[in-house]
Amino acid sequence: MKKILFLFVLISLQACQKKQQVDLIVRNAKVYTVDGKFNIAKGFAVNNGKIIEVADAEELQLKYKGKEVYDAKGRTVYPGFIDAHAHFYGLGLQLQKVDLTNTKSYDEVVERIIKFQEKNQVSFITGRGWDQNDWEDKNFPTRDTLDKLFPNIPIAVTRIDGHAMLVNKKALELAGINRYTKVEGGEVELKRGKLTGILIDNPMSLVDNIIPKVSKEQAIKGLLEAQKIAFNLGLTTIDDAGLNRESIMLIDSLQKSGDLKMRLYAMVQNQEEDVDYFLNKGIMKTDRLHVRSVKVYADGALGSRGAALKKPYSDKKKHFGAMVIGIDEFKKLAAKISNTEYQMNTHAIGDSANVVVLRTYDSILKHENNKRWRVEHAQIIDEKDFKYFGGNILPSVQPTHATSDMYWAKERIGEKRLKNAYAYKKLLEQTGKIALGTDFPVEKVSPFLTFYAAVARQDVHQYPKGGFQKENALSREETLRGMTIWAAYANFEEKEKGSIEKGKVADFIVLDQDIMQVDSKLIPKTKVMATFVGGERVK
Repeated sequence: MKKILFLFVLISLQACQKKQQVDLIVRNAKVYTVDGKFNIAKGFAVNNGKIIEVADAEELQLKYKGKEVYDAKGRTVYPGFIDAHAHFYGLGLQLQKVDLTNTKSYDEVVERIIKFQEKNQVSFITGRGWDQNDWEDKNFPTRDTLDKLFPNIPIAVTRIDGHAMLVNKKALELAGINRYTKVEGGEVELKRGKLTGILIDNPMSLVDNIIPKVSKEQAIKGLLEAQKIAFNLGLTTIDDAGLNRESIMLIDSLQKSGDLKMRLYAMVQNQEEDVDYFLNKGIMKTDRLHVRSVKVYADGALGSRGAALKKPYSDKKKHFGAMVIGIDEFKKLAAKISNTEYQMNTHAIGDSANVVVLRTYDSILKHENNKRWRVEHAQIIDEKDFKYFGGNILPSVQPTHATSDMYWAKERIGEKRLKNAYAYKKLLEQTGKIALGTDFPVEKVSPFLTFYAAVARQDVHQYPKGGFQKENALSREETLRGMTIWAAYANFEEKEKGSIEKGKVADFIVLDQDIMQVDSKLIPKTKVMATFVGGERVK
């Protein structure tokens, strides 16, 4: 009765005034606003790229005239997904290299390299995606076969996590690497005094330095191809974890020309000249680009045994992994960043690396407000170190890492340490917010796999039954917040995006099923019907 009376009064008022013209009206929808109360609405109006009102369809129809009307036909609408940690530019470049993901043996790796070279005839073969943990022989591969097949063409193919590289003899020679080469923060692997071709963490830079520079045309092509993939999967903002100045400026120019519509939160790579340039410049903020953070690596990855642990690896005695940055250097860099408005976002996998990062953050930020420094991955935490999270120290995690690593992580670190690894619920309880991402192309781009892994703690084969350490699963509401408003908060952007509310940018997606309600095993199959950025349909 009250609603009828309200509509009668509204109709009477509208009869006396002209409807406001707006760019877009979304109607006939089930809108998960992800506002403070997690309200569900039926529609909203958009003008000049921003949401001007969220209301029922009848109210919108009475007040506004839309240049366009999008009829959702009863489907669910969500804020555009934010990937809080990925490699957008890296994905674009990877599309132009040999793809070694999902290989089941080293022989298959070699076959793909051969086919790639037959088709492309490049002067330096590069690629990414192999993972020896997926093979029957779980030892690192060696360069022997590549040496025989490609004696005159250098090859450098990176492990899926980006923290180990297999190179052939030609690449080793060009990079000046021999059996006596030592690089702090990593390993040049030797067996019986011979180079195997495996480089772990920092020594990889010696090869990176000799790989031909990416052309501007290749960079643009990669960015636009990555954008298409991301929009098709409902991503409207991506945090790119580690970009140099040149790449950031290229992205800015493409956004200003209108070619690149993706919103990006760019983390500056930890190279002194790049860091100094942006710290001195201050926060860089446009409608689609936000630069106000520095990406730092504390250690390597667990899969390549480069993660820095407090105690030895369970499957490699006397091996602790390694910090890839000196502790004094890390503290000095943290102090430098703290004197600016920039955020420090540090990759930390092992419990030893995490405690170094957490204690450093805590000592520097304890008297600061609203710094929001992030621990990227926060993968293995000692029980006594969870206390450092909260307030100024936020976890940024990738749920699909748990469901990818669960097959072999116990072998690496043992059951006791595993209990405090991939502990997303525990981190959330400590901090009240958790930012979720994928780390693509380390993992697949799909945010629906992120959602599923966070909620079900299973892979797409519904393994393991009951979920992997299910006590650390997130609820669907927590997961959706982690992919929208909490990710926006981690980027200092919660006032402009991350929810469907008046005054925020009109970044939203329409899905073919309600991921908040369907059987969890159906979540990975979700399709994006439409993607909008600033009220413009981009998919």
